[in-house]
Amino acid sequence: MSRVGTKPIALPDKVKFSVADRTVFIEGPKGKLDFCLPNGVKVSEEDGAVVVARETELREHRALHGTVRSIINNMITGVTEGFVKELEIQGVGMRASVKGKDLDLALGKSHPILHPIPADISVSVAENTKIKVEGIDKQKVGQFAAEVRSYYPPEPYKGKGVRYAGERVRRKEGKSVGK
Repeated sequence: MSRVGTKPIALPDKVKFSVADRTVFIEGPKGKLDFCLPNGVKVSEEDGAVVVARETELREHRALHGTVRSIINNMITGVTEGFVKELEIQGVGMRASVKGKDLDLALGKSHPILHPIPADISVSVAENTKIKVEGIDKQKVGQFAAEVRSYYPPEPYKGKGVRYAGERVRRKEGKSVGK
C-alpha cells in the first residue's frame, strides 16, 4: 500500500479543481496547470480534498499511485505559492544577465551562452552572479535551473562554476610537490 498515495490533498479556498476526460485541471491565483492521468489511477474530489486511488493492484499501478499524488500536490502548491530555484555563479569574470527572452551567461568560455527562457518561467539576475528562477510548474523550474547549472557545474579544485544557492562543493587538494 502506498503511504504517500493514500493521503488526501487539502484544497485551498482559492484553488479550482476539475477532472475531465482523464485530465486534471487546477487553477489558482498564480495560474493554471493541467496533467494527463496515466492508466490505472483515478482522481476525485471528496469533502474539499483531492483523493488519488488506483484501479488495480498491478505493480505498475502501485508505482504510479504515489507519483500521481505528488504531482497533483506540487501543482496545487505551484498555483498558490509558486516555486523558486536560486543559482549562484562563482569565478572571476563569470556573470549572467537577462537579454529579452534569453539568459546571457558569460562563463569563461570563448563565446557567451544564450539560454532561452520558457514563456511560463520568470528569471531575474541580481549582482550579475545571483540567478532567481520562478514559476508555477515545479518540473519546468527545476529543469531550467539544472540546464543552466550544467553549462559549468562547480569544479572541486577552485570551486568555480554555477551552483544552487546554499550548495556545498567538496573541495579537493591540488597537486602536491613530491620529494
